[in-house]
Amino acid sequence: MNFDGIETAKTCSHLRLLNQRNSQEQKTIPATKTAVDDRAETKTETLDSNKRGSAREEESQSSGGHVSSVVYNTTSFPLSAFNDGVVRGNPTSEDLMEEIKALVFRHPDELTLDTIKSQNKGYSAEIAIVTYSQRRQETDDQPKFRILLSFGQHGRELITSELALRILSILSKEQFLPNLDPASLDSTLDKLLIKVVPMENLNGRKLVEAGDLWRGVDLNRNWSVDWGKKEKDYDPYEENPGTAPFSEPETQIIRKVAVSFDPHIWINIHSGMEALFMPYDHKNTTPDGVSSHQMKSLLEELNQLHCQKRCMVGSGGGSVGYLAHGTATDFMFDIVRVPMAFTFEIYGDGAASSRDCFKMFNPTDFVTFNRVLNEWSAAFFTIFKLGPDQLGENYSKASVPTLLDKWVSIDEYLEGYLVERSSRYGKKMEVLELGMQEIRTYFRLFLLSSVLLMFMFCSRISKSKCARPIVSAIAI
Repeated sequence: MNFDGIETAKTCSHLRLLNQRNSQEQKTIPATKTAVDDRAETKTETLDSNKRGSAREEESQSSGGHVSSVVYNTTSFPLSAFNDGVVRGNPTSEDLMEEIKALVFRHPDELTLDTIKSQNKGYSAEIAIVTYSQRRQETDDQPKFRILLSFGQHGRELITSELALRILSILSKEQFLPNLDPASLDSTLDKLLIKVVPMENLNGRKLVEAGDLWRGVDLNRNWSVDWGKKEKDYDPYEENPGTAPFSEPETQIIRKVAVSFDPHIWINIHSGMEALFMPYDHKNTTPDGVSSHQMKSLLEELNQLHCQKRCMVGSGGGSVGYLAHGTATDFMFDIVRVPMAFTFEIYGDGAASSRDCFKMFNPTDFVTFNRVLNEWSAAFFTIFKLGPDQLGENYSKASVPTLLDKWVSIDEYLEGYLVERSSRYGKKMEVLELGMQEIRTYFRLFLLSSVLLMFMFCSRISKSKCARPIVSAIAI
C-alpha cells in the first residue's frame, strides 16, 4: 500500500485523536489564564461543537496600516482537553471542510469552492481550494492583486486549518476585526483575489485523526528546488523527500494551481514555532534584489505589530539552524517567480515533550487557541493591506496582461503538457532560467540510476565468469 504524501509523525507516539464525535454533546472545559494573554480571566466555557459562535470586540489597538486582533466569544473549542494522549471533542477534517462548504454556500457572490484530484501509482489525493473575490461578478475583468495561502501541509498541524476557516469567516463578514473602518476594509479587499487551500494534506490529516503514525513523504521536501540533497543531520523519518520531485499528487496539484494563478504573494502556513520566514530554505542566505528587501521589511513590520517581536524573522535556512531542501516556498520564489514568498509558523510549545506530538504543534487550552487565531488572522489582514503597497510598481506591472508566455517547468512538459501564463516581468521565454534547477535535479537522478545499472551489470558479468568450467590448457 502506498502512503506517499503523508507527512512524518516523528516521535509522536502518544498522539491519539477521536475521529468520531457527537455534534450535539456539550462539554465543559476550564480555560485558565495564561502568561501570553493577561487579559483573560479564569472561567468555564460551555462548548457546543456544532457552532462557531459570534464575535465580540475586546479592547485592542490599531495603528498605521495594520489591523489589531479581536477576541471572539467562541462557543466551540476544537482543540480541547488533551489527556493521556487523547484529544476529546476535536473536530475531524470532515467537520471542518463541511463548515467551509457551508460558508461558501452562504456567500456565493464572494466565495467559490473547487476540488482538484490527482493520483500517482495508485495513490490518489484531492485538495479543496476556496477563492475569494469581493463582488466577484462585478469585477471579474479587473486586474487583481493575487494571494495564494496554503494551510495543513503537515497533517499533525491542525491549528493551521482552523486559521484558514477563521480568515474565510472574516473575509465573508461573518466575523469581524475591531477598530477597522469597514469602508477602508472594502477598499482593500476590492483589489484582492485570494485563493485559500484550507487542508493541503487531507490524507495525512485523516491518518492523524485515526491515530495512525505513518512515516511517509514530507510534502514540504517534495518540490524540485534543490530536491533530494541530504545534510549530515538528515533524518529519513522527518524529511523523506519522496522518490522524485513532485512524486506526490498533493504537490502536483499545488504546483498547477500556483503556475496558473500566478500569485503576487504565497504563504505556506505551519506550526511548531513562531516565525516569519522568507527564502531561502535550502541555503542560509536571503535573495538579492529589491524583492528581498520588500519581503524583509513586511515581515519585520508584522513581527512588531502582531508578534510583539517574539517571532523569528529571516530566511528559513539561516534562522532555524538547519537547511531544508525541496521546499514549496523556494520553488514559488525561484521557479514560479512569486515576488513575495513566505513560510509562517504560527504556534509552537517549546516546553512540550518530543513524544507529545499534539502539544508540540497545537494549543491545548481555550485561551491560547483563541489568541493564536485572533493574532494571526489580524496579521493576515495587515498583509492584505500592505502587500500591494510594498510591491508598488511590481504590482502594477504584474496586473497588466502581456503577449509573452513563459515555459514554466520541464517536468510538466515531460508529462505531456505546457502551462502557459503571462510573464510578470515582460521578458522573453525563460526556458533556461526556469528549467536549470529542475535539469540539475533530473541529472542527479540520471547519474544515480546509471551507477546502479553499471553496478548490476558488473555483478552479473562477475557471476557469469565464476560459473564457467575451468578447461586445462595442457595437452593430455
